[in-house]
Amino acid sequence: MSTTLPPAPRESVSAGVIVAPVVPNQSSLRPLGLDEVRITGGFWGTRQRVNAEHTLAHIHDRLESEGWLANFDLASTGTLPAGRRGREFSDSEVYKYLEALAWEIGRSGSAELEERLRSTVGRVARAQAADGYLNTRFGRDGQPPRWSDLEWGHELYCLGHLFQAAVARERTRPGADDGLLTVATAAADLVCEVFGADGIPAFCGHPEIETALVELARVTGRERYRAQAALFVSRRGHGTLQDIEWGRRYFQDDVPVREADALGGHAVRANYLAAGAVDVAVDTADDELLSSLRRQWAHTRGRRTYITGGQGSRHQDEAFGEDWELPPDRAYSETCAGIASVMFSWRLLLNDGDADYADLIERTLYNVIATSPAPDGRSFFYANTLHQRVPGVPADADGTSPRASSSLRAPWFDVSCCPPNVARTLASLDAYLATADAEGIQIHQYAPAQIRTRLDDGRTVSVDVKTEYPARGTIRVIVNSDAVSPWTLSLRVPHWAEGARIMVQEAGQPEPVIERAAEVGRVDVRRAFRAGDVISLELPLAPRVVHPDPRIDAVRGCVAIERGPEVLALESVDLPGGENVGQMALIGSVTPRERDGRVWVRIGRRREHRSMWPYEPIEQRGFGAVATVPLVAYHDWGHRAPSTMRVWIPVD
Repeated sequence: MSTTLPPAPRESVSAGVIVAPVVPNQSSLRPLGLDEVRITGGFWGTRQRVNAEHTLAHIHDRLESEGWLANFDLASTGTLPAGRRGREFSDSEVYKYLEALAWEIGRSGSAELEERLRSTVGRVARAQAADGYLNTRFGRDGQPPRWSDLEWGHELYCLGHLFQAAVARERTRPGADDGLLTVATAAADLVCEVFGADGIPAFCGHPEIETALVELARVTGRERYRAQAALFVSRRGHGTLQDIEWGRRYFQDDVPVREADALGGHAVRANYLAAGAVDVAVDTADDELLSSLRRQWAHTRGRRTYITGGQGSRHQDEAFGEDWELPPDRAYSETCAGIASVMFSWRLLLNDGDADYADLIERTLYNVIATSPAPDGRSFFYANTLHQRVPGVPADADGTSPRASSSLRAPWFDVSCCPPNVARTLASLDAYLATADAEGIQIHQYAPAQIRTRLDDGRTVSVDVKTEYPARGTIRVIVNSDAVSPWTLSLRVPHWAEGARIMVQEAGQPEPVIERAAEVGRVDVRRAFRAGDVISLELPLAPRVVHPDPRIDAVRGCVAIERGPEVLALESVDLPGGENVGQMALIGSVTPRERDGRVWVRIGRRREHRSMWPYEPIEQRGFGAVATVPLVAYHDWGHRAPSTMRVWIPVD
């Protein structure tokens, strides 16, 4: 796969053809797309390679073997509902797969994937009705009527993923003749007719179409799509959908979006809705709505988000809990909720430029999204617990697991939203690294990369990023071309990086011309850079002990260990005799040490109770064997063998 990234012509930028998932009409920061940023290796480069070479093929094979692709063939031949397989939303997994293909083709130019995309689009297109309707679960003799189950039917949700696939295709291959954009706009036009101001005054139980319609409007210039998205956002929260056992909060239909104080209900739905609402607010200059969404983001991050960045603490409805309700052993923390959280944060980052948004994105990328796929890219966590009490059971490599019930990574699920969601995220990840504005470029996430772009006044910026992050804390930005006038390079300094330093070394000079502390948040270097200049950011990666807010009852008396952006975990395969982690506690001063490339802590095994009664005076407690053991990066847990695991570790 090529890693050479040519400079992006200014004409493509000024014309609005930015090859990225999110391209606001107006924002303080301009996203740099796949033609401007290329990850060239390292932590994320490895995962992108596995995604391209293994995960996409795995998803295609499962879509075929599960019959979810064949549903479109049955629809086109008029034989539905007989033979249809999969849940009511299975169409959406095909569309997410198409989106992942489009982004990966944009990165690599793969002829094989191009052929696969065109073949799949053809099967989808043949299933579309003459008026633009497209769904394999509704609308035919023997099936429920169209739009008859807005609470659970996912018709609009599925179309939203179709629209996002079409957006990805148009941005990576403008004017492609495969027909995907035509299919999407025909369906979007129908949605506007059916659900417009004079149509059905309702919306989908699963938000997603909102952000998809806005991006489709940005690609096509058709204002009606943006207006429809705004209408869907404004309708929600007035008790429109039928009530259910978990309440209308599950659908985000309990409180209007602009009046909510925090995200609530189903965690994926809530984040998708918030992302779409930001898109609407930004493009329509709705400052009141945008302020509400900032407030919801801050409240949710501060009181309803796990240390991993995961969101959702209730299994029964895949939902947020109340403030401080963050039990580690019952953490749902769905992979898709992590992806949706990144989508929400990224949109706010583009508009506001605040490093806090990038911090949460980084935390979620390393500790939720990177945790889900196995190293071979063919099995996944659906949910991401922070405490595995019993060793997991390996999943059947040829089977299909019920969602979230797999205690180890599984190859496929009855509800298999996560694998193609991971695939589309990794395929487009280059576009989440950096941005630009009139003054220069901003690097938000660190990976080996090439960045080639032009500023608003036409000046060329060409830099290479060299780093082994997160294994090591040095990020070197090498300037490739002379500047005729000063421009600003901005680097994010994570909130945990107290003591970070910035250094600037001019080409050919042995001593730095700048060396100073880099304050948490963002450090700016403004110069008329010359080819060969090197800007180095040193982030301290010493392991650190983190204490939870005492209002989080479930982890009171525990600590977690972090190193850089990675949360660490205690896993039973590293304990003497493979002991259960539930028997262990940290002993003494709780000072983690680095040795042999790993972080080590001193632990002791709790003594058994003298009786079968678990409540005793504290002076009768004690510890047996004491040992020094290594921790594992949370994203790597469960790779070596079935095990018990915990992130929050009790302190003696």
